[in-house]
Amino acid sequence: MNLISIPALQDNYIWLLIDEQDHCIIVDPGEASPVLAILNKRHLIVDAILLTHHHQDHLDGVPELLKHFPQIPVYGPRETEKKGATKLIEEGDDLIIGRQNFSVIAVPGHTLGHIAYYNAPYLFCGDTLFSAGCGRLFEGTGDQMYRSLQKIMQLPDDTLICGGHEYTLSNLAFARSILAEDKKIEAYQKKVMQLRAEKQPSLPTTLQWEREINIFLRCDEIELQKRVLGGKSLTSLSLVFSALRMMKDRF
Repeated sequence: MNLISIPALQDNYIWLLIDEQDHCIIVDPGEASPVLAILNKRHLIVDAILLTHHHQDHLDGVPELLKHFPQIPVYGPRETEKKGATKLIEEGDDLIIGRQNFSVIAVPGHTLGHIAYYNAPYLFCGDTLFSAGCGRLFEGTGDQMYRSLQKIMQLPDDTLICGGHEYTLSNLAFARSILAEDKKIEAYQKKVMQLRAEKQPSLPTTLQWEREINIFLRCDEIELQKRVLGGKSLTSLSLVFSALRMMKDRF
């Protein structure tokens, strides 16, 4: 497979996954024009559009794309039913699209109906997981998001995290405010600063790497718990996550 990240809007990524026959799927097209430019340049054949959730910056490009490709299916969770999806899907569904096979995973938190698509090694997770961070809780609870991230943590180490935004530097700045002495986070921050200076994306990232530098995936660590909870007693790991997410909201 060939994976392409397309910068869109202010800091979004639209994803294209292309097979050896130049057939592709489009994930979360927040706008149509940059997608159409690549499709035309590479003479790609579109098999489907996948939507992870109902926010406009992830699906505003659907109407224009359907003008060019009116027969393709648009898969999405129920919350996207009136925002472009033509085929509603949910956790447990297996999508066979051309030569590609996707498992659907429910990952509520950012929105209540948010889903992710897994086609090993690719995970298209919208605004659930980013490099060094996770999505804001607009509709769901901290417990829901924590459980969603734990689902993702069950995937293989080589899973490629294809998140919806280029938030890595801001996420790392927050992480260093909590764990300033973490050498891996410090080194990664320098690496990503160089990538962004060269206008290169920091995504996709691997799940193995995120386990090491993403503090939202490290809520079981005693030192992080001390920094986040202070003197409060630990009742659950989701409490640590929720407190950490609120700290990020105020950062």
